[in-house]
Amino acid sequence: MNITVKLFGILQEKRFNKLQTKYTEKTTILQVMDEIGIPQHVIGVIFVNGRYAFPDRELKEDDVLAFFPLLGGG
Repeated sequence: MNITVKLFGILQEKRFNKLQTKYTEKTTILQVMDEIGIPQHVIGVIFVNGRYAFPDRELKEDDVLAFFPLLGGG
């Protein structure tokens, strides 16, 4: 199935900002994170098709998966 993966902020460093790729059926967000080398503890928010999603969610054909880093400040 075709999935678009978008990375934002610091997550783009030494990676990409947008990637269209193929995954097998029943692939989860966590599996995508592992494949592209993003540790779960650096992710602030995950969206699938513009809606909040949890890492155990299974992806579907033509989903757009977006990862945003944790924000710091004070």
